Amino acid sequence: MKKIYNRQNKNIENDEQYGEKYLNFLYNTLLGRVLLIVIINPIFSKINALYNKTCLSKNKVEKFVKKYNIDVNDFEEKNYKSFNKFFIRKKKYTSYNKANNVLIAPTDSKLMVYKITNDLKIRIKQSIYTLNELLDDDTNLSEYKDGNCFVFRLSMDDYHRYCYVDDGKIKKVKKIKGCLHTVSSISKNHKVYSQNTRTCTYIKTKNFDDIICIEIGALLVGKINNYQKEKCFKGEEKGYFELGGSTIVIITKNIIDIDDEILEYSKKNIETKVKYGERIGKLIC
Repeated sequence: MKKIYNRQNKNIENDEQYGEKYLNFLYNTLLGRVLLIVIINPIFSKINALYNKTCLSKNKVEKFVKKYNIDVNDFEEKNYKSFNKFFIRKKKYTSYNKANNVLIAPTDSKLMVYKITNDLKIRIKQSIYTLNELLDDDTNLSEYKDGNCFVFRLSMDDYHRYCYVDDGKIKKVKKIKGCLHTVSSISKNHKVYSQNTRTCTYIKTKNFDDIICIEIGALLVGKINNYQKEKCFKGEEKGYFELGGSTIVIITKNIIDIDDEILEYSKKNIETKVKYGERIGKLIC
């Protein structure tokens, strides 16, 4: 069981992995690894998504709400016709830090921050990625040397809608096909961030120069849904994930002063629990 830092109560808490028993079987046993070859295929997740879009799945909602103590009054709907409808639920209200020099979290998640080295490599968990590998991009990305890689991991119980972190212009959107490993620490022997299906959005922002936002699909994620935009605005909904845990990665240049507690716990390999729209850093003066 992972440990996370809760910024609200200043405590270190246990983070229960949804389906941990089954994931341990798949990733840590011989038979499980054989089955994993089939299960990480996007077709398997699509089949699972089809079931969760039917009315037969709605009986899962009440149990899920009770287990994770979710307040349904925070959302636009209260009665859901399927588990997927519940999973992509939309909040009645969202807020965000509006200060121009403040970088915000795009979603409810667990955050870890990694440094991009001079040779454009990033050590995430037990794997080393090059920036070109992560983005499947062979262009010159040297402008991101010494920059930051923000990894926002969403759990099943998190709000699975996400927003833009600044005003800006969309320069390019790139979709990359791949498999669908779990993004939990159980998959530590797989380079999930360069193997999984993902969408990369290159943005020229108003306050933070060029940034790259990557939505990464995960085991049992049916789809990454991004709205088509030419311009974006801070706090505006960018899209949502359908069923499953998933991850958002944001790449920035070396111009962000990351909040001390996030940086401190990232160095200890402990994620920080963050909320949609809250401050995670500011522009270096």
